[in-house]
Amino acid sequence: MLYYLSWKTATIIVPHIKEIELKKKEYEDAKKVLRLVFKLISEKYGADDVSSRKLYSRPILEAACQDAYDIVDGILEKWPEAIICKDEKGHNIIQLATMHRSLKIYNLIYTFKEHSNDDYGTMEDSSENNMLHLAGRLAPLNKLKRHTGAALQLQSELQWHQEVRNIMFPSYVTKKNIFGETPEMVFTREHENLVNEGEKWIKAVAESCSITAALITTIVFAAAITVPGGSSQAGVPVFTNEIAFAVLALSDAISLFTSVTALLVFLSILTSRFSEQDFLDHLPGRLFIGLCTLLVSTTAMMVAFSATLFLVFCHQKFWVIAPICGLAILPIAFFIVLQFPLVLDLFRSTCISRFGKLNLHNSKLNPTDLKFFFGKSNDL
Repeated sequence: MLYYLSWKTATIIVPHIKEIELKKKEYEDAKKVLRLVFKLISEKYGADDVSSRKLYSRPILEAACQDAYDIVDGILEKWPEAIICKDEKGHNIIQLATMHRSLKIYNLIYTFKEHSNDDYGTMEDSSENNMLHLAGRLAPLNKLKRHTGAALQLQSELQWHQEVRNIMFPSYVTKKNIFGETPEMVFTREHENLVNEGEKWIKAVAESCSITAALITTIVFAAAITVPGGSSQAGVPVFTNEIAFAVLALSDAISLFTSVTALLVFLSILTSRFSEQDFLDHLPGRLFIGLCTLLVSTTAMMVAFSATLFLVFCHQKFWVIAPICGLAILPIAFFIVLQFPLVLDLFRSTCISRFGKLNLHNSKLNPTDLKFFFGKSNDL
């Protein structure tokens, strides 16, 4: 009962929790429908019936494009031969997943490679495009919009390109398709506009944040040389024995050092070359460091200002600490709420790998059932 009341209260306070709950319910309902469809097909057609294969071939290809992992997993469990399905251009589910940036489907490659003789590093379609050519194409707009800003969108594209490059046979990295284009040429052509947009976006962010960092540096430097309450004739600050004065000195120093660091980081971004590869690690990493140090400097500045207010105006009235802290938290909270999505996206895209066997979802298919069909031609 207590859990139920707590959950209902949370859904009222944070509306997004209700949305997550509804999406989870829709997901569970969709899985039930999927199981029902599989059951009806199995009852109407035998497991080896040609008609059932015709029903599975198109859905698994479309599911690979939409990153519908449960559908692909369910079809491969019921019908392992679906692994050889290809579209009219000769693309299998892994190639389609690469083109459409279907991450969950693509990570199945680490399971397939252990149980097949197929070499995805040399696989080509009807236009002699290998996997790296396909990874060089611009991602669908709905996949790009999942990332904040053009710079992080380009970073995601570079990560896909680098991931596919790691599985390629060396000679295929520079191999041309029937149009005379290498994978690098395809990537540069497809992402030319995104590189320009990414440069504009990250410059705008860096310029805005560098102005803020410069203002904080000026304020806290002035506060450091202007001691509240003045000094005695011996040059010792009047409030030197107060705890609030120690808090002021420490927070002011932290704010000064971190704001200068943030300013230098943002200046390094503005003076960058802005080449394609800079967007892979260097620029997003610097932006992440700059935003984090700017948050620390802003927080420390508010602590220093609050300590100054307490020293000068409160006269040991400790009850004033509560309203001062409450007001000081407001700008910090606004900064965190407004910038948290960007910082979180930067952290995820820069520090956490999305590829590899560790990122595989729970699968019901038996990989050993698939090995008999690898390398066969698609006659579906």
